[in-house]
Amino acid sequence: MSIVNSITSALVPIHREGYRFIAIFAAATLVLFWLHLPTLGWAGVILTLWCAYFFRDPERVTPMRQGLVISPADGRISAIESVVPPPELDLPREPVTRISVFMNVFDVHVNRSPVDAAITRITYVPGAFLNAELDKASADNERQALTLDIGEGRRIGVVQIAGLIARRIVKFVNEGDRLAAGQRFGLIRFGSRVDVYLPKGAVALACVGQRAIAGETVLADLASSEGERSGRLA
Repeated sequence: MSIVNSITSALVPIHREGYRFIAIFAAATLVLFWLHLPTLGWAGVILTLWCAYFFRDPERVTPMRQGLVISPADGRISAIESVVPPPELDLPREPVTRISVFMNVFDVHVNRSPVDAAITRITYVPGAFLNAELDKASADNERQALTLDIGEGRRIGVVQIAGLIARRIVKFVNEGDRLAAGQRFGLIRFGSRVDVYLPKGAVALACVGQRAIAGETVLADLASSEGERSGRLA
């Protein structure tokens, strides 16, 4: 592969939500150079490039089979636990498997639907901005919850949780919309977490510590009777 092709393949689209921030960083950088502050100016160049990198929105190839639950976020699977869903999801008040995906500031922050489903409920909950990796962030932090109806009386919960740096959860969808697995439904700025609440009886096929790719990594298979998987560091 030529150098030009290598560089081109490394470039990915930037989500429109990032244009304003990139422009602000770039304008501030130009002002710093105009004021003859080259050290700060080059720092501005680095921050502008990082901002463009943060808002990247690459294409993904989503596995298409009934029953698959795909990761809604890029990042590290930080926890897999049996918990009672938060009240804003309006799911039965009984323990189900929750899979948490933690996104750092270098991960893609565009979130994608884990399943083909209809959105029956979207709830925004104001809150704190604790470290999103903490367990109590699920109940204390600012968040946005989506309840997804996958048919046959089953529903899945997806919760976008703000973190230490994140100060804005952006949604691209509304209640009543129909989502396809892998479809973009929102974005969180700048570092956060997404929780997935599986239907009762479903188990995770991913492992804590595993890297997940939004729209591609399989988290669970509702059509399978396979038990929960374990993993090891290799």
